[in-house]
Amino acid sequence: MVTLRRSIWHEPRPADAPPIGRLDWLLIGALAAAALIEGIARPSLAWRPVVTVLALALMAVLLWRRSRPLLAALAGWGVAGLLSVLQLTVHAGDLGLDSMSAVLILLYSLVRWGSGREIVLGTAYVTVVVVLGMYATTAGRAEVFGGSVLLLLVVALAVVFRYRADLWRRQQREIRNQERVALARELHDTVAHHVSAIAVQAQAGGVVAGLRPEKAVEVLAAIEREASRTLAEMRSMVQLLREDEATAYSPQLGVADLPALARTEATPTVEVSLDGALTQLARPVDAALYRLAQESLTNAVRHARSATRVSIDVRREGNTVKLSVSDNGQTEPGPPPRPGFGLLGMAERAQLLGGSLSAGPAPEGGWLVEAVLPTKALR
Repeated sequence: MVTLRRSIWHEPRPADAPPIGRLDWLLIGALAAAALIEGIARPSLAWRPVVTVLALALMAVLLWRRSRPLLAALAGWGVAGLLSVLQLTVHAGDLGLDSMSAVLILLYSLVRWGSGREIVLGTAYVTVVVVLGMYATTAGRAEVFGGSVLLLLVVALAVVFRYRADLWRRQQREIRNQERVALARELHDTVAHHVSAIAVQAQAGGVVAGLRPEKAVEVLAAIEREASRTLAEMRSMVQLLREDEATAYSPQLGVADLPALARTEATPTVEVSLDGALTQLARPVDAALYRLAQESLTNAVRHARSATRVSIDVRREGNTVKLSVSDNGQTEPGPPPRPGFGLLGMAERAQLLGGSLSAGPAPEGGWLVEAVLPTKALR
């Protein structure tokens, strides 16, 4: 209970309070007109000019209800408290206008838009004013019960809308966090693959330039192609992030694009084999297979010792599709190394689609990455 009270006391103001708009001015104008008409139409009302002026001042306070909810509640309910004091002092009849029930809007705004401290202090003040008003009007049990229920309903309504909005904001933050993780994974897969290819080609170019200068031109052309693809994919991602609405951008690569990873002129050579009906895969599965193969190839090129060949094999097995990426490099003795961000991202990508991924030394030597994904992504 102490923790609950402390959390309420330190609750910050909601950050999504809208500014005063046209509807607010229409509401205040309508309530002010109603108060003026009621003050004119009730000649039997005691202290009619004073009560009407106070009612009009109360309507003006509504302008502060979201920007300064506590001050608005203190001022608005202070008017109601002042009328109760006058009623007790001069023993006059009813001093209230029906339009002054607009103080309920101030109570709602206090709970909806105020901080925890403002809510606690403001509701305590409102409670005192309500008790004073009930005493001044000598309200009966039925009136006390009805008035209390009405106030509690207003507070409950404000709490519901406040925490509903807070839940929506939390969900939006969670979605954004998931998008950031997905983007980080996508950038890692894309950039790491292309930069690794550029590094390998550059290393090969340094050797070839001295022995076969004419071959260096081909190496430089390959480096230029990889760099251009990297820039194109990164521009596509950045453009997507900068646009508030959906925008046309390059479609995601899939299984059909895997043959483009094959190469025979560099070391290690890359062989790609596709088997089975791989043209009707769910789009997330199709894109994931390409990224998993791309990242596995990047890891093999960067880390496989003395590897001369990397094999990428994709085959459909019933309602699943299996990806295998293996190399013929030399594995170091001892336990396998701890997985890095690349392998962790690959495992997360497979699990999000309802599949699995394993990576480790192959029985016949080298390194083997295997992923099994459903042909239809989980919804």
